Amino acid sequence: MLIDTNVYSHALRGAPTVTATLRRAAHIGVASISLGELMAGFAGGTHAQANRQELSEFLDSPRVAVYDVTERTAEFYASVLNSQRKAGTPIPTNDIWIAAVALENGLAVYSLDEHLAAVPGLVRVGV
Repeated sequence: MLIDTNVYSHALRGAPTVTATLRRAAHIGVASISLGELMAGFAGGTHAQANRQELSEFLDSPRVAVYDVTERTAEFYASVLNSQRKAGTPIPTNDIWIAAVALENGLAVYSLDEHLAAVPGLVRVGV
């Protein structure tokens, strides 16, 4: 699975359903886009160093892998963006990138955002 930024944030707060789902996962992917969102949030907060350390420990787990944006990801991004425009169901840009990373790598997305349900072909965890 590829986790959305909001899943990581909810896991840190101890959300029972989120933490249980993550504990059962054999593989947890994180898009580099989510890392950017998290680091931006850390920089604006009062616990930046502690948050970065906790993220580093999470990323060091053998079950966790970071997925970078590639040229192929950009193709998926363009497809999702144009599909959403045509359908009249726009979604936030970073979520399009996260969906594109998932589609490129054949991963289901675990997100608390319902708008990802509108992305054709995207498999979602818990749905």
